Amino acid sequence: MRFEEGRSRRPAHGLGPRLTLAALAAALVMIPFSLLLVVAKLPLNALDAGVAADLHAYALANPDVTRVLIVWTDLFGPWPWRIAVAAYAVRLLRRGAPRTALWAVTTVTVSGLLAFAIKVVVARARPRLPDPVALAPGDSFPSGHAAGVTVGAGVIVLLMLPSLPRWGRWVAWAVAAFLVLSVGYTRIALGVHWVSDVLAGTVLGAAVLAATVAGFETWRRDQGHRRGSPVIEGVAPESIRAGRER
Repeated sequence: MRFEEGRSRRPAHGLGPRLTLAALAAALVMIPFSLLLVVAKLPLNALDAGVAADLHAYALANPDVTRVLIVWTDLFGPWPWRIAVAAYAVRLLRRGAPRTALWAVTTVTVSGLLAFAIKVVVARARPRLPDPVALAPGDSFPSGHAAGVTVGAGVIVLLMLPSLPRWGRWVAWAVAAFLVLSVGYTRIALGVHWVSDVLAGTVLGAAVLAATVAGFETWRRDQGHRRGSPVIEGVAPESIRAGRER
């Protein structure tokens, strides 16, 4: 079954610019986030240093657990999420929902680019621990894994919500939250990120996701759709309920 975009007689263009503006807004929303940037520029705080030392000692003493953490962090790293979202976007294109696909790809792309740009600007060194159990290239702040899992899991859940029962929606968000927390933990436990790196990556991912969802929702309303509740109904609820993306 194919979706058909555009029940409304209003022009269906303008989503791309809206998502671009939303992405820029997400960057501006990072003004509070700049507080974390200041923390990253300062000498390591007690929380970062203390947690890193404790978890590193545990990782060295429990090599089996460490191996599981390495598999988990790779399995739910940024690239698996990018591939998953791209595959979902292809599915949406085949079903005649290019604008929903554009939203998904734009959200993941913007998150990755912003995380990379901030890494370059801050240029924070990764933890240097004795006998490291894992290594990672590039700068430390913010965590690309934390941003990637926050955005990736969020996008997938928001695309799935319209087809899930009410109880399934809560389960989907609970699984997404678990993945965000668990991946963030692996980055700290493996000694490749500080706590503040992971917090910053999660905040960045959530901000980008919220901004592009808001941009997509305003576009939907301009096309004649009722006000939606994306957190509960997903980003395009009418596409499932009516069998097409309008």
